[in-house]
Amino acid sequence: MTTWSGTAAGWTAAGQGPDGSPYAPWQPPTDVEQSLYEAKTRGDWVGYFDVLAGADLFHALPRPWVEANPGYFGFFPYWDPRTHRHYVAILTEGMLPCPAPDPVFFEHSLGWYAEKWDNPDWWLAVNPGSPCEAYFAATPEHRRMWAHHAEKVSWSARRGTLRTLRVGGVHQGPVARGLACGALLCVNNGSLWNAMGWHGTGFGGERRRLEEWWGITTREEWMSAQERLLKGEMSNFAWEFVLEVRRAIAREYGGPVEIDHWRQVVGRVVRDRAEQAAAQGAEGLPDPGAEIRRLQQLIGRIVRYEARFRADGLLREGEYVTSVLAWDYGRASKMARWGLGARFCDVTEAESAVVRAGRVSRVTYKSWEAFSAGYILGRCLHFDDEEFGDWYENMLRAHQILTTDPESPWRTIPW
Repeated sequence: MTTWSGTAAGWTAAGQGPDGSPYAPWQPPTDVEQSLYEAKTRGDWVGYFDVLAGADLFHALPRPWVEANPGYFGFFPYWDPRTHRHYVAILTEGMLPCPAPDPVFFEHSLGWYAEKWDNPDWWLAVNPGSPCEAYFAATPEHRRMWAHHAEKVSWSARRGTLRTLRVGGVHQGPVARGLACGALLCVNNGSLWNAMGWHGTGFGGERRRLEEWWGITTREEWMSAQERLLKGEMSNFAWEFVLEVRRAIAREYGGPVEIDHWRQVVGRVVRDRAEQAAAQGAEGLPDPGAEIRRLQQLIGRIVRYEARFRADGLLREGEYVTSVLAWDYGRASKMARWGLGARFCDVTEAESAVVRAGRVSRVTYKSWEAFSAGYILGRCLHFDDEEFGDWYENMLRAHQILTTDPESPWRTIPW
C-alpha cells in the first residue's frame, strides 16, 4: 500500500517545540481519531482503513458552488508543493471546524468515495495536518481495497452508543445541559451528544433530514418549528391535557390517582368546557361525548405504557409521567443543531435555543429520569401505537446507557 504521512507544527503527538520545550500530548477529539492514531502508530494500515470504513467522512465544498449545482457533488483537490501532488482532503467528525456560512461540508462513507472518485492521479488526504493524518494513493486498485473494507462495516454497530466530543465539546454549564436534553436521540443515532458546532450528516444530509421529517426547507420554517418546540406546542395537545388533569387531582387529593377517578374528572372538564363554549355562542363544536371517549382511551394507553416503563426500570414503583413536554424540548435541543448543520441559523442562534431547551426542561421536570420518561412517552404516543417495538426499545436502551454510564451527561451534569 502506498502511503505518505507526517505531522504539522503544533499538532505533534509528543516531542519538543523549536525552543526545546515539550508539547502537550495530543488529545484525540473522539473515539474515531483515537483509533486512527493508534492504528497509524502501530503501522496497522488495515486497521486504519477499518476505522475509516466505519466513520463519517466529510469533504468541504464552496457554498456558492453547492447552491448553483443542487443535487451534485464535486471534488475540490488542493495542491501540496511538498509532494507535488493533488489531494482530496477528508475530515473525520472530530476534526471538523466550527460551522460557518462558507464552506459547507458533505458527509459520505469510504465506500462512496471508492465508487465516485474522479481522478486516479489525486490522492486521499485523511485529517491532514493532525497526528492521525495519512495520505493514500487512489488508483482503481487502491479504491477496490477501500470498497473491500467498506463491505465489512455494519452501520448499525455505532447506533445505541454514547459518544462524546472530548476536545472542542461542551461538558458543563447551561449549554451542556441543553445539549444533554437531546442525548436520547444522540445515543440512539450514535452521534456526539455535546457537539455545539454541529455538522451532523453534512449540509446536504441535514437539509434532507429537515425536509423529509419536518417539511422544513427555509430558514423561516425552521425558526417557526424551533419556537413551537421550545413552547411545547408541537406535540398533541390532548396528551398534556390529560396529564395536567392528573397532576391537578394529585395536588388536590394527594397519593396515587385511580384511573377511574382520572377518567371521570377528564369527562367532567370536557363537558364543562363544551357547555361554556356553547353558552358563548361558539359554533361547530366537536361532540363532547366522542371527545371524552377519545381522551379516556388515551388515558388507558398512558397507563399501559407507564406499567411497561415500571417493569423496565424507566419509572420507579409508584411513579408516573408528569408531562410529555420533554418530547418537544428534547427535539428542540436537536432542532437547534439540525438548523445549524443546514445553515438555517448560526452558532449563536443555535446555542441560544439549546440553552432555552435546558431551561424550560428544568422548570418542568425534577430529574433527568423524569425528563427521560416524559420524552419516551411522547415518542411512543406519536410513533409506537403500543407495539413496544423499535420506537420504544431504542429509547429504553438509550435511557439505560445515559442513566448508568459514568461518562454520561446525565451522570455528570446536575439537573
